[in-house]
Amino acid sequence: MSLPIAELVPPHIRAFEAYVPSRPDPELCRTYGVQRLHRLNNNENPLGPPPAARRVIEGFPPPGAAVYPSGDCHYLRAALAERFGKDPERFLVGNGSCEVIASVIKAFCDKGDNIVTADKTFAVYEWVAEFSGFHARLIPLKDYAFDAQGMLAAMDARTKILFVCNPNNPTGKWWRRDEMERFLAGVDGRAIVVLDEAYREYVDDEDFPDGMELMERHKNVVVFRTFSKMYALAGLRVGYVCGQKEVVDYIRRTHIVYSVNTLGQPAAAEALTDDAAHIRATREMVARAKALLLPAFDEMGLEHVSGAGNFVMVRTPASDSLMYRHLMRRGIMVRTMTGFRFPNWIRVSLVQEPVMREFLSAFRDVVDLVRGGPA
Repeated sequence: MSLPIAELVPPHIRAFEAYVPSRPDPELCRTYGVQRLHRLNNNENPLGPPPAARRVIEGFPPPGAAVYPSGDCHYLRAALAERFGKDPERFLVGNGSCEVIASVIKAFCDKGDNIVTADKTFAVYEWVAEFSGFHARLIPLKDYAFDAQGMLAAMDARTKILFVCNPNNPTGKWWRRDEMERFLAGVDGRAIVVLDEAYREYVDDEDFPDGMELMERHKNVVVFRTFSKMYALAGLRVGYVCGQKEVVDYIRRTHIVYSVNTLGQPAAAEALTDDAAHIRATREMVARAKALLLPAFDEMGLEHVSGAGNFVMVRTPASDSLMYRHLMRRGIMVRTMTGFRFPNWIRVSLVQEPVMREFLSAFRDVVDLVRGGPA
């Protein structure tokens, strides 16, 4: 007699709830009765990839789809090494940053171990730890930023990794050099410190504690970066980790080879070759969007949080799910924040001014509607 399937599944998997992604845009358009959607939910860069990366994508030869990609992303790692002045062996590339998060946790955590991170940050650190059978200790944010002292106090002998999202998604807050240095001194090499710098390219401040420099003085520091955000290659799924060679060697043992596709590798490598104008244009787009939205939120009397990154959070006068449905009926797709433990907030990606004005018009209508004013 066969066992029930559930009895074959470990308890930590049975207790875990799967993430449910949104349906494809055409399906959502049909559901909400709109002709098109403005995607302001995933912090995508609507300017598209830098020109050199765009040329790689446009010139991809179809026969290349039949050939396996470079298993270790040889040329992309060489490009990263040249860009940052490091040994190529110190880089490991994955299918987006989510894959390298999993590889790091698998490399360093054993039964009974834990990780430490914030309670309101990129949820994949917590998810991967928990569905892998490791405990995630979640420390409340302090003034919308990571609480360094709270994280240090949460450490014990079984803490293997501390994840710091800097700048933080979804609040955009980031630690300055002195705070980061105090934190790393407090860790004192007792655990791996992952600095997730997915939004690093949006910070233009000399006081930002660049992980690529920190790792040269703190051997336990590992840095995550991605080509999904600033470089607008989210559809190709390319992220990477950099650290000391010994650390990366251990991570590589748990990493899946051939996971980064043949188009993503050269597109990412070329994106590094001509990114200055692209980064400048993207930062200017984000600044214009903030200058438009933030005063409007103030005028409506709505609390908002906006640090570094191409997004802003705003507290809504009704449930975030209700706001989402009303905005979807107007062709605007935002991110509800209850899943980030920010109930009744939404996150809005910052894009070109015409779309921001369309969002703002729809948002004002919905706010008036839920407040009982004219719709």
